[in-house]
Amino acid sequence: MVDKVPPSFSSMQRMQHVSRLILLAAGGSLLLLTGCETGRVAAGKPYHVTAYRPHDPSAVRVKVSLSKQNIYVMEGDRCLMAVACSVGIPAKPTPKGSFTIYSKQEHKRSGSYGFSVQGDRVVPSTGGGSGRYVGYPMGYWCEFAPAYGFHQGFVHLNPRTHGCIRLHGEAAPKFFALVKIGTPVNIATSQPEDETIGPKVLRVDDSKAPDPDPRLMITDAAFTKPSGTLLE
Repeated sequence: MVDKVPPSFSSMQRMQHVSRLILLAAGGSLLLLTGCETGRVAAGKPYHVTAYRPHDPSAVRVKVSLSKQNIYVMEGDRCLMAVACSVGIPAKPTPKGSFTIYSKQEHKRSGSYGFSVQGDRVVPSTGGGSGRYVGYPMGYWCEFAPAYGFHQGFVHLNPRTHGCIRLHGEAAPKFFALVKIGTPVNIATSQPEDETIGPKVLRVDDSKAPDPDPRLMITDAAFTKPSGTLLE
């Protein structure tokens, strides 16, 4: 639910305030392992994600560590991709357990949070009212439980979503390419890979990223595409 904005807010402040809340609710990278390099990728900095083609796509497994906010895409002991992510806040946690990917949609948009297009004006909206509703982009959606999925969006150092698992930039389309309908997903507080692969995963900090332009977010340009080959 979107909080009420104080009446003293200007229209521009109101848009920025609600836009941030939409980003939070729409929960929507990172280099894979380059030697033993660790560190942080700040918002707006260039980066590339490495994802390796599986030998046997049916053997691909996804492991999510909630405590580390890491995703490990594995084929047996072989790591195909390891990236940072954002998971659910304590009040709206990401569910734990064993699941499977059962729905994929490349250009998914939210049905609850988005924008109202009124002529040349684009304003945050939760649907209803005047104007044409366009849902907030949740690109490369991979659903593992009803209303819970992996998708493209901002990634923060601390849990940030309402239960979904967000991947930054081109990590999302590469994850989308690695998994298929039926790919197993295990989500737990920790994973064995936290000790071996986890320390090599670069963190992403989108906490200071500017609010996206609503006029951009209602177009297909809101869905970031990879800059090169999907899978190596």
